[in-house]
Amino acid sequence: MTITEHQGANTMTTTIEIDDERTELLAELAVARAVLLGTVQGLTDEQLGLRPTASALCLGGLIKHVASTETAWMRFVTEGTSGMELALPEGVTWEDLMSGTAQTYPQWAIDRQNEFEMLPDDSRADVIADYERVAAATEAVIADAGDLSRKSPLPSAPWNEPGAQWSVRRVLIHLVAETSQHAGHAEIIRESIDGHTTM
Repeated sequence: MTITEHQGANTMTTTIEIDDERTELLAELAVARAVLLGTVQGLTDEQLGLRPTASALCLGGLIKHVASTETAWMRFVTEGTSGMELALPEGVTWEDLMSGTAQTYPQWAIDRQNEFEMLPDDSRADVIADYERVAAATEAVIADAGDLSRKSPLPSAPWNEPGAQWSVRRVLIHLVAETSQHAGHAEIIRESIDGHTTM
């Protein structure tokens, strides 16, 4: 990219090599993360586990979930479909799992449920530190991801369109959308706890 600056009679031309799209998508994701983290400023570990609204969501659980989701999508970027493959126990169908009638639950489903809660060993400091590690890892993965148009098939799951393929670009856009959505959830929860707003 070439930038030409005019300063009176002088003209200065500067060449900057930068992947604008990649930089801007990561910047927008960073903004969404910052808004989400802003909702837990000044709160205790206990407050991060509160559910003051009709929702079952809590602030700590939202941050844990978003961190886990971002990690999974980065595995998809680096490993393709297999990075997000979700295996079912023998004899268990997606319908059983989604309806809550499965006799056996895979560990990934149990882990996903735990993501939405502040468990006894969870702390505000640890939850935030883990999310910051995830953010740094995402920056590194995307920096090395090559062409943002590179696509991989989505794994089979009820929430994925059969045969759909997502590009690295689509993954980043999705992460911005999901993080922003959960930041909105978090804003409502925080306001319900102590009236504080971050927007």
